[in-house]
Amino acid sequence: MRHGKAGRKLNRNSSARTALARAQATALLREGRIQTTLTKAKELRPYVEKLITTAKGGDLHARRLVARDIQDNAVVRKVMDEVAPKYADRPGGYTRILRVGTRRGDGVTMALIELV
Repeated sequence: MRHGKAGRKLNRNSSARTALARAQATALLREGRIQTTLTKAKELRPYVEKLITTAKGGDLHARRLVARDIQDNAVVRKVMDEVAPKYADRPGGYTRILRVGTRRGDGVTMALIELV
């Protein structure tokens, strides 16, 4: 039985999955929209939404929790000062995934993930 083993492995070990999630979350929060595979977008969505929910706290502790995963200080500042206040009255659902077709090389489904 595989109790408590949620999430996709993405052909990576655990440290590589963490690094991928942090890098994609940083890019998404910096740019507002990124293109990636559908599977990676589905894994990224709860990661980013938890970061934004944490940032909605607005205090120093919330800033440090966000900075633990987002290494770029400019992006942390943007999340705390611009992104989180924008979603202050929204109870979740901060991202949207749009399918954009298949990648030519290997036929994998591509998706845009963006902040709503």
